[in-house]
Amino acid sequence: MNLADFATEHQLHRVGARPKLWQYLKQTWDRRDFAIAMARFRIQAAQETNRLGMVWLVLQPTLNALIYGLIFYFLQTGGNRPADYPAYIVIGVFLFEYFSKSLNNGAKSITGNRGLVQSLAFPRLALPVAVVIENFMQLVPMMGVMVIFLIGMGHFPTWEWLLMVPLIGLYTLFNTGVALFAARLTVHVRDLTQILPFVNRILFYTSGVLFAVDKIFAAYPWAIRLYDFHPIYQVLQIARGLLMHQGFYTLHYWLYFALWSVVVFVVGLLFFWVAEERYGRD
Repeated sequence: MNLADFATEHQLHRVGARPKLWQYLKQTWDRRDFAIAMARFRIQAAQETNRLGMVWLVLQPTLNALIYGLIFYFLQTGGNRPADYPAYIVIGVFLFEYFSKSLNNGAKSITGNRGLVQSLAFPRLALPVAVVIENFMQLVPMMGVMVIFLIGMGHFPTWEWLLMVPLIGLYTLFNTGVALFAARLTVHVRDLTQILPFVNRILFYTSGVLFAVDKIFAAYPWAIRLYDFHPIYQVLQIARGLLMHQGFYTLHYWLYFALWSVVVFVVGLLFFWVAEERYGRD
């Protein structure tokens, strides 16, 4: 009898071995308090050295919306500007921030916690999940400020606004999948953390955050059609349609984005889980 057979007979398992997927998810769920506590700690640690503290959670996206909004206001002629431009920009910038942080911080969730990964036994999935939880916690006050801005611009709440809850739920699922992809890729290719900010900026400028796709690409119907399958563009347009009471999207956007969210999350989860044994060793 060799050692492998001996271990199997006595139900011994290799330290650090990848568990089955269902067990892996259960282990991660059992450590949900750890992920939530880690998310809260990271928010407090990031803001406690600033004089304004937690105010920066909403001040930073507000300043981004103001600066980028002003720049693109003058770059776009009157006919190319979206209707109700200030509200259009605020929704776009605030919601894109959630994706942007999930991508950038998710990419560092394993490599940035190398000591923790190498010293403790726990499902590594908890780390990118904690990043998304952290970003969601930051999104909540941002959404509150966004609502205040919208009311000040004459967009008052209706029952339709409640559909933002399932939309943010799908968006969170999508961002979790993105964070899982980025977390594993940066373990294998460390230089990716240097490239991702450029990827993020390209997506920011090309996802319809600051301009109306149907107006800018009016002469290129095929380009407009391609944007109908762009997941970030879809979530921004759905949110604008719900909050601004204007026809920024068609109903099939819901179906497309739901499919995007589920597929990206499931594939990202499997992609991350397969390499579980390699985290902290590469």
